[in-house]
Amino acid sequence: MASVELPSLLNQAREVELEKGLCVFSQGQQAQNFLVVTHGCVTVFARSREGREVVLYRVRPGELCVLTTACLIGQTRYPAEAITDSDTRARIIPYNEFERHLDNSQAFRRFVFAGMGNRLAQVTKRFEQMALTSVEHRLAGYILKRANTSPVIKTTHEQIATDIGSVREVVSRRLKALAVAGLVKLERGKITVIDTAGLEAVTNSR
Repeated sequence: MASVELPSLLNQAREVELEKGLCVFSQGQQAQNFLVVTHGCVTVFARSREGREVVLYRVRPGELCVLTTACLIGQTRYPAEAITDSDTRARIIPYNEFERHLDNSQAFRRFVFAGMGNRLAQVTKRFEQMALTSVEHRLAGYILKRANTSPVIKTTHEQIATDIGSVREVVSRRLKALAVAGLVKLERGKITVIDTAGLEAVTNSR
């Protein structure tokens, strides 16, 4: 994978390696370092008291974590958790240096606030979809997006529920309905797309 182009200040920062499945931060923890992913992926998710999880966003190469940045600026504790989806590398800057660079580097300041603005817009759009669209819409859209690379999607009902902001039981029922309609084929641990046009019709329906 080609290296990610970052502001020169960030390219001079220490790079750390994080193995797959590592907890990057947990709810209630104090933010200590600004970070930008350079390889791999970090998933940020919220967890209810009952243990239900919902993905807020994923941090991919060249992107900053908006929650980390907001917690550093506001000196607040994390309201969510994050884990690495794969072996990941990230550039990190300690809090004191982060503050100094924000004050002294216009390029760094632009990078930080542009990244925060873009991510907040994405998160807002995601919550609008969760609040205003049905599970069927979100599920069909999720399947179509995952099927861009392959018609066979290897995942679990639990993981889908986390990704689209639902619960496993509801996702299982909706998937069964899509299978009965002939739009997908369900097998253990995977979903095969049969009718792309039919799934698109579900996402476009009122």
